[in-house]
Amino acid sequence: MPKLSEYEAKELPFDNELAGISKRTIEIHHDKLYAGYVAKMKEIGIELAKFAKGETKLTGNQTYSELRSLRSGETFATNGVYLHEYYFEALGGDGSIPDNLLTQAIVEKWGSIESFINFFTESGMAMRGWVVLAWDVQLSRLKVYGCDSHDSGAVWGCLPILVLDVYEHAYFIDYGSDRKAYIADFFKNLDWERVNSLYEKWSNISR
Repeated sequence: MPKLSEYEAKELPFDNELAGISKRTIEIHHDKLYAGYVAKMKEIGIELAKFAKGETKLTGNQTYSELRSLRSGETFATNGVYLHEYYFEALGGDGSIPDNLLTQAIVEKWGSIESFINFFTESGMAMRGWVVLAWDVQLSRLKVYGCDSHDSGAVWGCLPILVLDVYEHAYFIDYGSDRKAYIADFFKNLDWERVNSLYEKWSNISR
């Protein structure tokens, strides 16, 4: 496992053009915004490590302190890194829906793939930041959770399987305010087999 100081932005898992989502959007999203979160995650980690080793002196105050800012920034930046990595990992496919363990589990829970996509889409219309299909370790089942910000709304004990970014930076260049069209194209570009590999990895984990 790499040390935090050695963590590098991951390359895109696809090199093909996406349907609807432009190369410019992906470049800005991946090379600028996501890479920026990686840099800040490392920068904050270095400062916290200095404090932990006694190399710097920080005191905590819940109203305002440098330590509070570092702690708050750490979760925001780190979640910004990880959520974007799951988001990009799901893209690059042709949207064709295979018969695999994940799609079988989705049909069992939501009745059909179409019902799940509608549920997930409307959740994306309702949130300001993210929608996550996760394996809930506490319940040992699939759950869809939404959050407005990287560090607000997440549920402890949940492992991401399918992550959708609904911040405006993910779609506004290509779709303007038509978020629903963007979400439809997100599913057209989905690599269900890659997403299924996460489901297979996480679904045997329970509390």
